[in-house]
Amino acid sequence: MKFIALIIIVIIITCIFYSFRPFINREDVSIANGKETKSTKEDYALQRKIMVEQQIVARGVKNKKVLDAMTSVPRHLFVPERYRHGSYFDQPLLIGSGQTISQPYIVALMTEMLDVDNDDVVLEIGTGSGYQAAVLSTIVKELYTIEIIEELGLQATERLKKLGYDNVKVKISDGSLGWPEKAPFDAIIVTAAAPKIPDPLIKQLKPGGRMVIPVDNNYYSQDLLIVEKDEDGNIVTRNTIPVRFVPLVEGEKSAK
Repeated sequence: MKFIALIIIVIIITCIFYSFRPFINREDVSIANGKETKSTKEDYALQRKIMVEQQIVARGVKNKKVLDAMTSVPRHLFVPERYRHGSYFDQPLLIGSGQTISQPYIVALMTEMLDVDNDDVVLEIGTGSGYQAAVLSTIVKELYTIEIIEELGLQATERLKKLGYDNVKVKISDGSLGWPEKAPFDAIIVTAAAPKIPDPLIKQLKPGGRMVIPVDNNYYSQDLLIVEKDEDGNIVTRNTIPVRFVPLVEGEKSAK
């Protein structure tokens, strides 16, 4: 009986270890022939391919442009180096300042829900590391993205520019206010949970446009909503799936 209990304890400890494995502070290495080696571009490309097949396609995402974007954008370059070995794991990762980069499946799903094309101008609220912006930028004409945390906004601006995502413009400000100078938008995506749908975002959505946004519900949880504005300006909201995002930070910041 003691032996069985010991085995159960070992299994539990092992499960806990692998659950927190992406957050262990270590170099981005892999094991080959008993030696630790740095991951290569080819390694990451293979990991992205597996990520798309097993985490995204397997869950029902079908849009080819979305799948191509998820396959091409180097997610590991949007993750802090100490967590980079977990870049293609099926979970969110910390990026600093209490913020996260979303689970790959959620990024793909929200992008598919947005239903955008290469003629569209899109607003993103919550730039974070810039990963969602990079994914969208491969699909749309122009992407405007707002980040309220200055440090993250500046880092994302530099990262996106360095990686060649030239159709992305970053603003450091209160995302709940939107970007009225660039409105109206064909689509708006919000990557943090709001208490309610911000009125300025509804006003800045073009007639015929669509918004995807996580919103708090009455059960201390969040729902992922699709918000559509018809040609007459009427709003229709659809509830899709339960989600968990960091809260939308409000409080106006000066633009950079």
